[in-house]
Amino acid sequence: MKRTIARAAILLFGATSIAFASPALAAQCGGNLGQFLAGVKQEAVSKGISKRAADRALANAAINKKVLRRDRAQGVFKQTFLEFSKRVVSGHRMQHGKKNMAKYANVFARAEREYGVPGPVIAAFWGLETDFGAVQGDFNTVNALVTLSHDCRRPELFRPQLIAAIQMVQNGDLDPARTTGAWAGEIGQVQMLPLDIIRFGVDADGDGHVRLKTSAPDAILTGANFISHLGWQSGQPWLQEVIVPSNLAWLGTGLGKAESVSQWSAQGVKAREGSLPSGSTSAALLLPQGRKGPAFLAYPNFSIYLEWNKSFIYTTSAAYFATRLAGATRYNPGTPDPGLSDVQMKTLQKILAQKGYDVGKIDGILGSGTRNAVQQEQERLGMPADAWPTPKLLSRLN
Repeated sequence: MKRTIARAAILLFGATSIAFASPALAAQCGGNLGQFLAGVKQEAVSKGISKRAADRALANAAINKKVLRRDRAQGVFKQTFLEFSKRVVSGHRMQHGKKNMAKYANVFARAEREYGVPGPVIAAFWGLETDFGAVQGDFNTVNALVTLSHDCRRPELFRPQLIAAIQMVQNGDLDPARTTGAWAGEIGQVQMLPLDIIRFGVDADGDGHVRLKTSAPDAILTGANFISHLGWQSGQPWLQEVIVPSNLAWLGTGLGKAESVSQWSAQGVKAREGSLPSGSTSAALLLPQGRKGPAFLAYPNFSIYLEWNKSFIYTTSAAYFATRLAGATRYNPGTPDPGLSDVQMKTLQKILAQKGYDVGKIDGILGSGTRNAVQQEQERLGMPADAWPTPKLLSRLN
């Protein structure tokens, strides 16, 4: 998923890495590049990194304008869940996912034994981020981080990553001239930022280094270590397709509206395959395209996916991919009502904003704010409150 590599990893790892940044660093950006690099070297040395490593890491540092263009023009998910998930959970990815899970069965078993994270969960992220290592990005990592640190848009995020990259040079885990990755500085088969490689990197193959670009075992165990750190609950489910009755109380569906499995069962929700977990297990009912489309119970472990990427469509697709690798069949796509075009979605957002709802930027994206507002308006108008905006809803609001 070349287009989503940088976005996904920034959302996943930026959330924890940003804690290492000092507010004062936000002012240390822009201006003469030479002076900026001198300041970076001074900071690196003050944190115990050798001057030799800092000099080597930044010897040929340069601004990459292509990185800035990528940063300014990051794509967003305007596809529906059915469109996006069908594209990314392809037969090709399924085939290669199963082959890699068999090839590295011992490594995946170790990951679950030591970190409690199932192999399919790691494999799904591995596949979505880089097609199992095939598409890792071709941006020079040091130059990407220099560019984004020097730029004054988000230096508080990227300057600590640049310092960490210099630390990796000293450790022998990054070649400043040859190490490449995503435009935002993520490295390797599971696309991690330098600070997180240092914190959570695992030398799974025993060569004395954490090589996320070339070592699948290192990538698998490092990913497992980080997912575990985010709070993954061992032995617990993350997502499960369900069948819902036509008379469900739709206003109670959506992220942030969890009930116990026993409560969902009492309302007629049933597992499409197998059985539901313990009745006391908490779950939210997700309807990515409304009550007539696929339906899933999202369990507490699903929150880890939201740490990986804030896009509801991406995270639900990633979690669904993991269930497929774990043996689930294809979802039932159902027959969702037609959605809105980009222009119609923006019109809807403007109307909702005028009504006082916080839908964020008028961007045509069906984000959480827009979904919540749609659900409230559907309920007010006596329509099924499934948070799926349709031309009929837009007509009623107009």
